[in-house]
Amino acid sequence: MIIRFIAVALIVVLFWLGTRRMRMIPGRGQSLLEMAVGFVQSNIADGALGKEEGKRFMPLLASMFFMILAMNMTGIVPGLNLAGTSVIGVPLLLALVAYVAFIYAGVKKQGANFFKTSLFPSGVPWYLYIIVTPIEFLSTFILRPVTLALRLLMNMVAGHMLLVLCFSATHFFLFTAGGLFGLFSIGTLAFGFIFTIFELLVAVLQAYVFTFLTAVYIQLALVEEH
Repeated sequence: MIIRFIAVALIVVLFWLGTRRMRMIPGRGQSLLEMAVGFVQSNIADGALGKEEGKRFMPLLASMFFMILAMNMTGIVPGLNLAGTSVIGVPLLLALVAYVAFIYAGVKKQGANFFKTSLFPSGVPWYLYIIVTPIEFLSTFILRPVTLALRLLMNMVAGHMLLVLCFSATHFFLFTAGGLFGLFSIGTLAFGFIFTIFELLVAVLQAYVFTFLTAVYIQLALVEEH
């Protein structure tokens, strides 16, 4: 929980510092924040939802992206070494937010007809609804939030375990095994640094994937026939 508070505090401080003196000609901090927010807007919000709906859901998607990114990055910060998303609470909460968002979007757009079009897709013979409707219910209303949460959780847990394995092995070979076994610590330390860089890429990728899928689910809910 302390790590999560640190990540959130860092986001708040960075955005406050970058936006406290907004200028027509942005400074270095404002430029970096504008680039980061612009990335979310162009590649996630507008890319999945279009400009009109993208602008509407941009605050949610941007908040989700930067929160996940910050909490993922704590997994490679010395002294913290644990991603805030590597325990089920945060991924589950974010998946619940995504779940509420796409149901809200669908109901707001289509009313009660949203559930009808989701569970009874058009063009299917009536007798096949016995099979199709339970599958659609499971896929749309159960598996979407579950897979969102588990994908984020498992990727961050796996990365954490790889780093723990590499650096624990380095400590063992160097300080416990001793002798010629100490030479093995060079290899495990090198792999530790390689996996740290890889984990950095995973942190960014998982923030992007989670947020983009949320935007896609919202877009699917806005389509009257799907």
